[in-house]
Amino acid sequence: MIEQSFLITSFVTLFVIIDPIGLTPVFVALTQGMSARQRRAIALRASLTGICILAVFALFGESVLGFIGISMPAFRVAGGVLLFLTALDMLFERRTARRQHQGDEITPADDPSVFPLAIPLIAGPGAIATVILLSGQHPGVEGFLSVMAILVAVIAVLLVLCLMSSLVERILGPVGINVATRLLGMLLAALSVQFVLDGLRAFGFAG
Repeated sequence: MIEQSFLITSFVTLFVIIDPIGLTPVFVALTQGMSARQRRAIALRASLTGICILAVFALFGESVLGFIGISMPAFRVAGGVLLFLTALDMLFERRTARRQHQGDEITPADDPSVFPLAIPLIAGPGAIATVILLSGQHPGVEGFLSVMAILVAVIAVLLVLCLMSSLVERILGPVGINVATRLLGMLLAALSVQFVLDGLRAFGFAG
């Protein structure tokens, strides 16, 4: 039986890493000048692609790690460090600037659903590390289905925000998005430290 605390922690972690709120203005920039129908198609395609990519890593990630000789505790420590660096980027606004730069590399006439939306903005290194870590905490079908249900819920929030992107951007404004990103960054920093402590505890270095 999957405990409720794991489900809540998993949702918060994936929500912070994928960052639907922070992705909304990027989506607006990438789809500027497009019709509502085109925006819907791109948002749906990017969401489904991101889910499929992360599902593959959630299902086979730990097996791949075992094949190349990396233990789950070691990956948990490495993943925690990676998530902490992502949190620092969010706190100091480097993540938003990098996402905007990735968006600037593509013209609105191109289809941004697979790149850069699905990869690397949705299914980036942080999200991939997170689904592997979460799946590793509860191996088996039940754990995988729980992680996938949470992942679908988070990306569903992203999809809704993308479909309402213009309205959300007007409501929050630059200041609101900035505040939300920094608060989520602080939360992610605490969660990443917990991942590191869990990994060290498995090695016997932390009580």
